[in-house]
Amino acid sequence: MKSVVVFCGASRGDNMVYYDHAYTLGRILAGSGITVVFGGGKVGLMGALAEGAIHHDGRVIGVIPSFLRTKEIANEEVSQLVEVETMHERKMTMHGLSQGIIALPGGWGTMEELFEMMTWAQLGIHQKPIGILNVNGFYDPFLAMMNTMVSEGFLKPELMQMLLVDTKVEDLIRKMQNYTPPEVTRYAGKEEV
Repeated sequence: MKSVVVFCGASRGDNMVYYDHAYTLGRILAGSGITVVFGGGKVGLMGALAEGAIHHDGRVIGVIPSFLRTKEIANEEVSQLVEVETMHERKMTMHGLSQGIIALPGGWGTMEELFEMMTWAQLGIHQKPIGILNVNGFYDPFLAMMNTMVSEGFLKPELMQMLLVDTKVEDLIRKMQNYTPPEVTRYAGKEEV
């Protein structure tokens, strides 16, 4: 795994633990020689992630839509800043530049990006590892909802194997590097998903 796209908030959140973990993730990815691909902003967790990698000589690629250059304050310190027109183009570009996916805490945008990558994996569009850094139990309700989807028959239990969850950056990266996609993600179009 040479590159990872990180989806995270353009806000810092109310607890500094989120900011600290974003910075640490950037630092550890840089130290592991893994390129960081992210939303291109200089604020919030996005900014912390980029700083962590940049301060430790990491390669960082930002992908930002033109209309967000001022709102998310485009990070001009990155190794490469790719400007796109739409949010969909942003996701497609980030996906194309990465070999793995990590979600940090964030809002609707982060959830939407994560869900799209999970859906693409379920459909067999990609076989990339999807990691969730569960900082401060942020994703506990999300994981409970996934289990409800399974228990109520809306999600195959095997699909939960696609989600690699950890509270520690190093352990999450190790899980991602050893990931083997579940067979069920080779979608044949015969069953309802």
